[in-house]
Amino acid sequence: MYSVEVTASFSSAHRLRGYRGKCEALHGHNWRVTVMIASNKLDKIGMLIDFKRVKKALAKVMEKMDHKFLNSLPYFKKINPTSENIAKYIYQELHKGGLKVGTVTVWESENCRATYAQD
Repeated sequence: MYSVEVTASFSSAHRLRGYRGKCEALHGHNWRVTVMIASNKLDKIGMLIDFKRVKKALAKVMEKMDHKFLNSLPYFKKINPTSENIAKYIYQELHKGGLKVGTVTVWESENCRATYAQD
């Protein structure tokens, strides 16, 4: 199995609905996102995928979230903007864009991360 990973970052604010504690109040993060693309096959020149393609697709998704209040975005109106759900959202958006995503990992801090992978 081959894999390619691209990491990027964005900044945004959110508040967790139904949570009891500091995170129920409005707060922000400098999020870091790693996308992993995986396949058993390489193309005719020996590449899984061009890094540039993954970077461009990820930047397009993150642009929708950068310097935004995540709770106000249509996807997060009813879905709580937890790290887990942010990872799933990015995964789904990249998948819609035609990428065969293996996993999406979202860090909300240096030591805390959540990963989403389709079953």
